[in-house]
Amino acid sequence: MNGEARPRAAPAPNSPWPLWARFAQLLGGLLLYGTSAALQVRSGLGLGPWDVLHQGLSRNTDLGIGTWSILVGAAVLLLWLPLRQLPGVGTVCNVVLVGLSLDAVLRVLPVPDAVGARWMFLLGGILLCGVATGAYIGAALGPGPRDGLMVGLAARGHSIRVVRTVIELTVLFAGVLLGGTVGIGTVIYAVAIGPLAHVTIPALSRGRAQRVRPGPGDGRSGTASSAGGRIACASD
Repeated sequence: MNGEARPRAAPAPNSPWPLWARFAQLLGGLLLYGTSAALQVRSGLGLGPWDVLHQGLSRNTDLGIGTWSILVGAAVLLLWLPLRQLPGVGTVCNVVLVGLSLDAVLRVLPVPDAVGARWMFLLGGILLCGVATGAYIGAALGPGPRDGLMVGLAARGHSIRVVRTVIELTVLFAGVLLGGTVGIGTVIYAVAIGPLAHVTIPALSRGRAQRVRPGPGDGRSGTASSAGGRIACASD
């Protein structure tokens, strides 16, 4: 009938979010990464491989952990060139924002004295990292520099699991030699981050109609598949 308003079709439940909303989610996820890493650092119970390296470098220089996260991320990004990997806006934001937020939170976050508080910092940091993983990957605006390196090497015919393991063991060993903190938190992080990412990535994927689902064994001790690439927490 003329003049009768037609009902609007309901949006598809998995339809992509507008770019501005995805970018806002990206920024939120990266800031959460920095916060989660700061909580784990203050716990003193152990860090993930890359943050062990960043902390070790920081302890041997006058630069903060977050600053080293930025410098290492930029150096890794240069390794993309021979691998013909293309960075996205999320890649560049990852290099800068995680390190800045990490150092900023460390300036105001106290070192807990009680053992219970240290465990709360550790477990809260790991849980927050899982949420940050889903938010950042779900925005689908480009992989982190470290995971882009893994994906680029795997594209040369190597298993992503083998590539990831070799890189992270090398990074962890270098970090230990430099004085980075390894402990029970390192083990808990390695075990927990994959399952957390498996839940948060599908829940927060906004980049395309079909939601991202992490593959088996993916997830910052591990990597998680995304529309834009892969990532590993907190400063990847």
